[in-house]
Amino acid sequence: MTETLVRPLKAGLIGAGIQSSLTPAMHMTEGAAQGLRYEYELIDLNALAATERDLGHLLAEAERRGFAGLNITHPCKQAVIPHLDELAPEARQLGAVNTVVFKGGRRYGHNTDWWGFAEGFRRGLPDADLSSAVQLGAGGAGAATAFAALSLGLRHLAVFDREHERALSLARMLAGQFPDAHVAAGADLAEAMRGSAGLIHATPTGMAKYPGLPLEAEFLEPRHWVAEIVYFPLETALLKEARRRRCRTLDGGGMAVFQAVGAFRLFTGLEPDATRMLSHFKAMTG
Repeated sequence: MTETLVRPLKAGLIGAGIQSSLTPAMHMTEGAAQGLRYEYELIDLNALAATERDLGHLLAEAERRGFAGLNITHPCKQAVIPHLDELAPEARQLGAVNTVVFKGGRRYGHNTDWWGFAEGFRRGLPDADLSSAVQLGAGGAGAATAFAALSLGLRHLAVFDREHERALSLARMLAGQFPDAHVAAGADLAEAMRGSAGLIHATPTGMAKYPGLPLEAEFLEPRHWVAEIVYFPLETALLKEARRRRCRTLDGGGMAVFQAVGAFRLFTGLEPDATRMLSHFKAMTG
């Protein structure tokens, strides 16, 4: 066995309320299958009584302990950027980072979320109507899902966020990158849903800590497809309601797995077996 395959490797996940995350199991199981002694830790802001203001200290501590890198999740995907030395092109375009690699004393920010969502969408909703969609959420995850949907050919996107300025900012950024599409911050959610073929949900609503629906149930119609990013629980209140109303749905599992595929590749320098990782995820959530 080569030195590459016997070296110990440490990585982790920084976020708030992440104790139910399946990311550690996905990484460590794939690492074991490839001969790595892979340790993956949860660095939960809630458990540490920490906030985004502590990111600099947490990154420095992970570097000191010899981590290969860190995954970054809510609410830190944008807040982490000032603490990094370089951004990969996709992270710079999106203004959001979900994977940080430590190498040669420098911190490199990447975004594997967008590809993860795109790959899950291609597999789970292969013939979805991409004429128009509404997206709820304009944070770090929302930047990735919107970028992915537009990369797949979505022609009209209305972005909604509790902070309207954030929706405006994301819409302006995406409009510049996808000049052939129409991207705008939404004003009237009910009206936007009436004219939309699908819904992308990119907020924490539906997670165990944030239960409930992110929009009025009656806005969902059978013609809509609904794509979710939350994956614990895998069946959110939104997906349950959407299925009850005969919408086609996509759970957050695909994005969770395929973003992990990309992060594993960056942390280890090895090519992950995406099919094996997907099967493991399904076994954990089935």
